[in-house]
Amino acid sequence: MLFPTFTFAVFFALVYAGHVALRGRPGWWKASMLVASYVFYGWWDWRFLGLIIGSTLVNWWGARTLHRRSGRRRKVVLRLVVAANLALLGFFKYWGFFVESLDQAFGTNNPIPFIDVILPVGISFYTFQALSYVIDVHRKDLKPASLGDVAVYLAFFPQLVAGPIVRAKEFLPQLGQGRLQGSVMASEAAWLIGRGLFKKVVVSTYLADSVVDPVFAAPSAASRLELLQAMYGYAIQIYADFSGYTDIAIGIALLLGFRFPENFNNPYRALSIRDFWRRWHITLSTWLRDYLYISLGGSRRGSILTYRNLLITMVLGGLWHGAAWTFIAWGAIHGGALAVERLTAGRRIRSGAEANGGPTPDSQNSRFGTIIRWFITFNIVSVAWVLFRAETFEQAADFLTGLLTAPLLGPVNWVAVLVIVGALAFQLAPTKAFAQARDRLSDTNPLVQGALLGVWISLVVALGPEGVAPFIYFQF
Repeated sequence: MLFPTFTFAVFFALVYAGHVALRGRPGWWKASMLVASYVFYGWWDWRFLGLIIGSTLVNWWGARTLHRRSGRRRKVVLRLVVAANLALLGFFKYWGFFVESLDQAFGTNNPIPFIDVILPVGISFYTFQALSYVIDVHRKDLKPASLGDVAVYLAFFPQLVAGPIVRAKEFLPQLGQGRLQGSVMASEAAWLIGRGLFKKVVVSTYLADSVVDPVFAAPSAASRLELLQAMYGYAIQIYADFSGYTDIAIGIALLLGFRFPENFNNPYRALSIRDFWRRWHITLSTWLRDYLYISLGGSRRGSILTYRNLLITMVLGGLWHGAAWTFIAWGAIHGGALAVERLTAGRRIRSGAEANGGPTPDSQNSRFGTIIRWFITFNIVSVAWVLFRAETFEQAADFLTGLLTAPLLGPVNWVAVLVIVGALAFQLAPTKAFAQARDRLSDTNPLVQGALLGVWISLVVALGPEGVAPFIYFQF
C-alpha cells in the first residue's frame, strides 16, 4: 500500500476516524492501531505478518528477561536476542548473497544450497528498531514495556516499511494517555505531507523516468553530459524519494498524535562527509553511531582503531542497505572519506598549534573555501551514489569510465537540469524563509489551509505521471 494512492487515502480516513473516536481510551486505541498496522503491512503479503509478530514476541520476552536477570545471565540473554534478530534479517536479506558469493569463490564445490527467499518489505527498519529497544533495556536506559506497547511500537504503520528508525525511548512515552489526548498540529502535518508528495510524485519520478533510468540502463552508450545529468539526477532523485517518504510518514504520525525525529536536514549543503551523515538519514546514522560505532570502541582507543571503526561501521551500513558488493563498496567509500577527513583535520589542528602555540581559525571558513568544500563533498557523495544505483560492478564501471572517456557532447534534457539545479538551490537556501512560510500557513484559517492543500495536491496530480512507483527504500 503506497502513500500517494487512493487506496491509502481510504485506509487512512478510516484509521483517522478510529483515532479520533478512541484516543481518549488508550487500550482500545492501541488495539485498533495495531490491527490497522497489521492490515497495512499485510497488504503486500499477509504471510509476512508472522515475521513481525514473531519478532515482537522474541524482543518483548528478551527485554522482560533482561530486566529480571543480572550478571552473566543478562549478557547471555542479550546475545541470544540480538542473534535472533540478526538471524531473521540475515536469512531473508543475505542468504542469497552469501551463497552466490561462495559460488563465485568456490564454484561447484560450494555445498550450501541456494534458496530463493523473498525479501519482506521493511524488515531492516523494524529489526533495527527491535534491536535498539532490547539494547536500551539492557543498558538500563529504558524499562521493558507491555506486549501491546511493543507490538504497536514495532508495527506502527507510518514508519513501518521505510523509516524513520524511531527508537523505543522516543516512541513509547508518547503512547501514554496524555499524549493521545494532546492537540494535533494539523498545519505542520499538512505542510510535511504536501512537501513529501511533491518530492516523490513530481521530482523523483520525473528524474527517474527522464534521465536516470535510461542512462543507467546503457551507460556505455551515453555521452559525458548525459552521464553527469544521470549522476546528479540520481543524487536528487534518491533524496526526493526517501525524504519525501519520511516527510509523509512524519506528517501522518503527527496527525495521529506522535512526533517522530527529523530524518533529513538539507544533506546537500554539507561541507564534509561527516556533515553529510549528520544531515542524511539521521535516524540511521545516529543508530549506527550509538549501537555499532561506540560498541566497537568509537574514538577511545587511538587513531588507527578509530579509522578501523569508522570503516567497519560504514561498510556494515552499506550492507544494511542491500545484499550486494556494490553497497559494500558504497559504504567503504564513505567510511574511507570519514577516516581521511578525521586524519587531515587532526594534522591541520596539530600543525596550527605547533606554528602558533595553539589552534588557529580554519582558513577554509572563507567564502571560497566553503564553496570548495561543498563542491568536493557533493561530488564525492554523487560519485558514490553511482555504486548505490548500479545493479552490478560492471554497470558502475561502465558509468564511471564513461565520465572520463565518453564523448563530451550529447543530448541535454534542460527540464531535468532545471529540476536538479532548483532542488540544489532549495537545499542551499536559508532555512529561515521556509520556517516563516510554514508559520504563516499555520496562522491562517483552517478552511483556507484545507483549500490550499487541495490546490497543492491537484498540482501534484497534474504534474505527476500516471501511477506511482514504489519508494526506493522499500527494497531495504
